[in-house]
Amino acid sequence: MIDVQHVTKQYGQVTALNNISFSIQKGEIVAFLGPNGAGKTTTMRILTGFMPPTSGTVHIAGFDCLEEPWEVKKHIGYLPESPPLYLELTVTEYLTFVGRIKRLGTEELQERMTLILQQTGLTEVQGRVIDHLSRGYRQRVGLAQALIHNPPVLILDEPTTGLDPNQIVEIRDLIKSLAGSHTIILSTHLLAEATAICQKVIIIHQGQIVAIDSPEQLGAKLRQSEILNLTVKHPDPELLNALGKISGVIKVSQGPTPNSYALETQIGEDVREELTKLVVERGAGLLELTTQTVSLEDVFKVLTKSDKPVG
Repeated sequence: MIDVQHVTKQYGQVTALNNISFSIQKGEIVAFLGPNGAGKTTTMRILTGFMPPTSGTVHIAGFDCLEEPWEVKKHIGYLPESPPLYLELTVTEYLTFVGRIKRLGTEELQERMTLILQQTGLTEVQGRVIDHLSRGYRQRVGLAQALIHNPPVLILDEPTTGLDPNQIVEIRDLIKSLAGSHTIILSTHLLAEATAICQKVIIIHQGQIVAIDSPEQLGAKLRQSEILNLTVKHPDPELLNALGKISGVIKVSQGPTPNSYALETQIGEDVREELTKLVVERGAGLLELTTQTVSLEDVFKVLTKSDKPVG
């Protein structure tokens, strides 16, 4: 549904995007991650036809953004970081105005209005002036205007900026509910948002794509070994040495407490059964055994400090 190939964008002598390429399939929700100034918003603006690339091609729903801009706009819904709301209008008046701009007929507009108000949780406030709504409800109105013409592609730029924790959860749940029926790309600098909503992430750094994959696979590519955290009831001075002799264990170190240990193991070597047997035989009393995973935050920190792509 979204195909970006070798796109470069220059502002005078400054290169904001440097030969980026990626594709997003129908029904996917993809996060576009990067630190401030990495090129996220520039990419969003190119995808929506707000500005052209210096070079490269962008196709959305099969249409070329440069050669068929009006067809592209028919197939996308766009929520900018600051929603374009007319605060003096009621929710219904505003969505009617947007629907007419998008050339919906009277009957179709009414059908879409009823569905979208329900889908975005705006039915109870549809008659209220937008200026009197909370920031969370205004964000819902912004999402409703992006959805009113039922576009197959949604482009969301920082959709939860400025919301409180409860509002963030509500908007995330709403976006997740659209998966499958819409292809969604959202730019964000919130790693928790990408993990909570998206099946795939694209990480951009200094105008270049440095990684494209699921959060889990990015962690696996970055990880060089497995880490097991062990906590016992009765620490044994000799237990640390015994743990180090288990096949597949690379290194054992004392944990943050006297009765905890961190075991570094080889990738693909599952030592949990043998480890548990050893702890029980020594009477140490197994309290906890967990696997330490590489988080998206860990991946992000590494990739946005490195000049080399991973994966």
